[in-house]
Amino acid sequence: MDGWVGAWTGGRRAVHVGNVADFNEQFLLEPSSRGRFTVGGFASGWFPSGRFAAGSSSAGSSSAGPSSAGPSAAERRADRLRRAHHYAGLAVGYSPDPAALVLPAEVDRSWIDWLARELDWGPVELFDGIAPGGTVAEALAARPALAERLATGPGPVLFWGRTPDRGEGPELAAVRRYEAKDAAHGLFTALAQDHPGVRVPRQEPADGPRAAARRLAARAARGRTTVLKSPHGVGGYGTVVITPAELSAAGGARALLRRLAREDTLPSGGPLLLEEYVDGGPAGSGRLRDLTFDAVIGADGRVHPVGVGEMAVDGTRYQGVTVGPGVVPPGAAATAERFGLAVGERLAEAGHRGWYDIDFVTDRERRLAPTEANLRLTGPAIAFVLRHRLDEVRGPGHLVRTLDAMPLGARLSQEALHGHLDRLRPACGRLGATLLPLIVTAGREPEPAVGLALAARSVEALDAAQALLGAAHHALGRMFEALR
Repeated sequence: MDGWVGAWTGGRRAVHVGNVADFNEQFLLEPSSRGRFTVGGFASGWFPSGRFAAGSSSAGSSSAGPSSAGPSAAERRADRLRRAHHYAGLAVGYSPDPAALVLPAEVDRSWIDWLARELDWGPVELFDGIAPGGTVAEALAARPALAERLATGPGPVLFWGRTPDRGEGPELAAVRRYEAKDAAHGLFTALAQDHPGVRVPRQEPADGPRAAARRLAARAARGRTTVLKSPHGVGGYGTVVITPAELSAAGGARALLRRLAREDTLPSGGPLLLEEYVDGGPAGSGRLRDLTFDAVIGADGRVHPVGVGEMAVDGTRYQGVTVGPGVVPPGAAATAERFGLAVGERLAEAGHRGWYDIDFVTDRERRLAPTEANLRLTGPAIAFVLRHRLDEVRGPGHLVRTLDAMPLGARLSQEALHGHLDRLRPACGRLGATLLPLIVTAGREPEPAVGLALAARSVEALDAAQALLGAAHHALGRMFEALR
């Protein structure tokens, strides 16, 4: 089988392992180690309280650190794991036709049956609830028979990302290197001169919050807005846009950084990156702002493009993506693909194999500014896989929109959430949209949410179905208020 599907699965049914938490933990800053950060969160910075409100670092800092009265290290880890395990629900979409799903949280079988009907899957084995209080690697180590069965099956075993439990080597080394935003920035800078239409934002390092505060204050004094980043982070966690007015209102740079660490917007301690803010111009219905290019590097090192999508980003927090024909203008899509393939060739040389993506923002001239590389599966990857499967079983022309964290107006059990969405399914169908549940375990969180995908053949149908769902989710709160 040619193309990215062949490189990804060999055309075979795969085992999907939801090891989001495991991937995140390898970038955790421990008390004895400076320079690595918690990427925590719902795994991608999720819920309304931070779109996966990310976990805080274990190491304090004299200038920016959590209060001694705050959660313990064990409590913070438990919170990170729980949120990452929610996001691991996206494992249902790692490949077009899964043979088995390995999920850390408990998932009602009815959700898998729903997806199997809509996507024409074959029989799917479900191993869920295996890691409620730890990582998937820890859980599989305690269940060697299951681990052996998964590893020796006829199809490939697909993971969210490469982790140390699968062994050291060039693949893991490439992930550790280029998941770091400063290393990715250096790669982008080296390649951009050969790619018209691509401009790389200027970036400078600071070895800690004190140095970052000095440079942030100096930039604000010159009237510059700054994107402040931790070297590692996902879904927008560890990234914040700071205007001169916001810095002044916070009482200065050091006060602002202390507050951001307390709020868990940034990790506490360790190096930071100060990056030029790329002004995209005034917001409007015609503005193209956030793009992703996805590709797969095969076992032979060849790079296979998957596609370009338009991401929905709230501030710096990723919310979802829309992929499909006509979503991204041809010129921008071609520029993103050319540059993304060049990056992929360098990643392949470094040893990476499997999925990766490059995220871009656009400036006022519609030039693309690459902002980070993700050497793993991502939220947009799931949309591309779903689109491929729907085109395969229902005919070409699908657009897919993923909505990672739609707020719910009330806390719901999985059974109640299933009933709520099942009642909305026919209404979505009448609008020309197919409703696909993805992240279904977070309905009992303090700020409940659900992750969904919508498939249709027009953007208008997607917009209408999303509006319908948003209103219905919000109305849950009024319904429960009426019952009091």
